Amino acid sequence: MSTGSGVVSTIVKKWREHPPSSYCLKVDNFKQLEKFTTSSDDKYQSRLFSADSKSLKSEQQCEVFAELIFFVYNKKENKYFTVQDVEVKRFNALKTVWGLRQVLPFDSFNNRVNGYVFEEDQCEFGVDVVVPSPLTNWEILSFNEQLQKPKFSWTVKKFSQLKEHEYTSKKFSVGERNWVLKLYPKGNSREDDKWLSVFLHSADSDAPKADEKIFVQAKLRVLDPHGSNHKAYQMDTWHIEKNMGWGWDEFLSLDELRKAYLDKEDALNVEAEFEVVSATKYSPII
Repeated sequence: MSTGSGVVSTIVKKWREHPPSSYCLKVDNFKQLEKFTTSSDDKYQSRLFSADSKSLKSEQQCEVFAELIFFVYNKKENKYFTVQDVEVKRFNALKTVWGLRQVLPFDSFNNRVNGYVFEEDQCEFGVDVVVPSPLTNWEILSFNEQLQKPKFSWTVKKFSQLKEHEYTSKKFSVGERNWVLKLYPKGNSREDDKWLSVFLHSADSDAPKADEKIFVQAKLRVLDPHGSNHKAYQMDTWHIEKNMGWGWDEFLSLDELRKAYLDKEDALNVEAEFEVVSATKYSPII
């Protein structure tokens, strides 16, 4: 809401049927209240009350943030006129009182035709004090681009004699996480024996937790033992709990592999070079 001077107002006024939930003050004779508060700085103070005590972990808190909504009941409308400063208020040792100096013009309030003072000079006020609960659920996501020992090499010996469907490298650590490479000498799909399949997996002991995502930017390579014509693929992917591994079913054709990628001792050299690994810190489970 903007004022005439161009300054944005934080005051919101509206009608509400629901009564206040924190505290209510009903006055049976408003004129008498006016008369008898002249000896107490023209104000009446209610008794102390608590609001949202469950969200306050300790009485030793140095400060409390609260949203305040003030209520004035209108008998004519059978609703509450509410005024709220939408800016959250900070209560502390230096500032123990927050409020609004102008809720209603006094003439409008005191005119019985308007409905704020009704029946035998009665009126009703209230307040909602909303104290947000302390932040307990959070996560901090970061991307590590300064990796220690970002490269892992795996020599698969006697490749032409391999019989198993799947082979797994030893476990290695990059970006404070554990990984393994998995290799399928005749393809990940048993229906096709024309391709080499290569995958990067989170190690079983370091699988992503429920709802956790791990971003990995890396290159998987099959090295050319005779030169620099390496077969490489770029990986930019999120590892999640339900899919612990990422790679390529058709990484390299077996015909091409046999012609150019086995060394003199029938060994295949596979390499993973990491560029980025994400890390996420989570709030403790309470």
